[in-house]
Amino acid sequence: MTAMDTKLIKMVSDHYWIKREKVVEKLTFKGRTFYNKFEKVNAPLTQSLINQHLKGDITIAHSIVNKHVKVENIVIDYNGRDPERFYHKAQLLLREEGYINFTAYTTKTDGHLHVYIHKGHTTLQEAIQLGKMISMKLSAKQPKQWRMFPSADIPNEYNILTLPYDVYAKERGASWSKHM
Repeated sequence: MTAMDTKLIKMVSDHYWIKREKVVEKLTFKGRTFYNKFEKVNAPLTQSLINQHLKGDITIAHSIVNKHVKVENIVIDYNGRDPERFYHKAQLLLREEGYINFTAYTTKTDGHLHVYIHKGHTTLQEAIQLGKMISMKLSAKQPKQWRMFPSADIPNEYNILTLPYDVYAKERGASWSKHM
C-alpha cells in the first residue's frame, strides 16, 4: 500500500493508537465494561510508523473522530466470510444513496474489509445517523456481519480502527452517475 492510498482515508494524524500486549485502560460506558489494549500516543502519525505497521512490527490504529468532533469518513467494518459479495452489495447501495467516493481496504484478517465512505466534514451525530441508515439498508439485503464507525454505543476511545493493509477496491468520481 502506498502513501497515496493512506492519504485517501484523510485520517486524524495528530495522534495515533498503538496496541499493547496488556490491557491499558478499563472503561465503563452505558453499563458495559470495556478493556482497551490500545494506548493513545499524542504524537503525529508518520509514514515511518505506517510502514512499521504494514511490515507487522507494530499495530497502529487511527481515530475516526477528530478534536473538533467532526468525522471525515463513515466506515463499515465487515467481519464476514464473503467479502466479494458484501462489497458488491455495499457498492450498489452506496451508489444508489449518492455516495460516489468510497474505498475498501483489506485488514490483517483474511476476508475482512474496512469500507471508508469519504463524507467530508460531518458532525459526529450526523455521521452516526448516516451509518445507522446505511447499515439498516444493507441488512435488508444480506445477513448483518459488520459494524459501523463512528458509533454512539461505544466510548470515543473505541471509535478507532487499525490501519488497513491494502486497497481492495476504489470508487472515485461520478463518471457512472451521468447515466442515471
